[in-house]
Amino acid sequence: CKILRCNSEYVAATLNLRGAERGAGYCDALRSYSRCTRRTARTCRGDLAYHSAVHGIEDLMIHNNCSKEGPTSPPRPRPPPNHQGLEPLAMCDYEKSFVYKHGQAPSYQHCAAFGDPHIRTFHDDFHTCRVEGSWPLLDNEYLFVQATSSPVAKGSNATVTSKLTIIFKNMKECIDQKVYQAEIGNLPAAFEDGSVNGGERPGGSSLAIRERSAGRHVEIRAEYIGTTIAVRQAGRQLSFSIRAAEEVARAFTEEQDLQLCVTGCPRSQRISRSEGCRGPVAAEVARALCKELLPVEDVYFQSCVFDVVTSGDANFTMAAHGALEDARVFLPDVEKLHIFQ
Repeated sequence: CKILRCNSEYVAATLNLRGAERGAGYCDALRSYSRCTRRTARTCRGDLAYHSAVHGIEDLMIHNNCSKEGPTSPPRPRPPPNHQGLEPLAMCDYEKSFVYKHGQAPSYQHCAAFGDPHIRTFHDDFHTCRVEGSWPLLDNEYLFVQATSSPVAKGSNATVTSKLTIIFKNMKECIDQKVYQAEIGNLPAAFEDGSVNGGERPGGSSLAIRERSAGRHVEIRAEYIGTTIAVRQAGRQLSFSIRAAEEVARAFTEEQDLQLCVTGCPRSQRISRSEGCRGPVAAEVARALCKELLPVEDVYFQSCVFDVVTSGDANFTMAAHGALEDARVFLPDVEKLHIFQ
């Protein structure tokens, strides 16, 4: 429903009307406003702002003796292109266009999956999960992210993420659909088709991938949806972290209800970190290893201890540390950085 655009065009058309011009110009603007609302009638059927605008126009036309037929206001001039040939408020820069529409910066949310896997949801819930097989971390209008998990060791309840698939869905002028896949031992710095951006469309550069550390850390920036993703490998596991605009994180239907980043892992798939602390490494040794990188005894520290004990792999300290570092960069509210359970 584009009623807000009709409203802003009407305000712009009447803003500078003065003196004798006002009567005729005002009627032209009202007829344009009416035509604009008719064009959006089908998509705005259930919108209150649309219905109040339609009734308001009728009242104003009667009050100002305007006929329904007649000339309309000339269309608003488009803003001049900048030196790169794009409009200054290009639609493929989510943050700029959000500020233009709403007069303030967008809100962001953070989700992460690392280690065993441990899930930090967009709502700052924290679960340790067994989730063997493939599970969606995200499934919305813009993004699909799937994590595939396998047992951390033979006979263990604990699992690790061994494969990540990220699909950036096709979006008008901005990007072609792009697929990114990572597996243990293969963390590419390119999409599946070999490209490193969103393709040939005008906003193709608003999706870009770069290697932060060869074979260990890749960052994908999707400026057209206000989203940044980090994929890491530490030892024999993959980690996923995301900072997403709140509007983007919430753009899903009731059918897309299974998303670990939104609801966490199902109750039947949750593991208690205290009960799971039995394995090839003693808890005291694991605590000492984790303390070196994670001095605050929060859930990242607890997860690190759990992972090192159950797997016997000291590389898991790097998984928890990487997730904490991503949270430090991605979290809009630093007060929420540490979670204590």
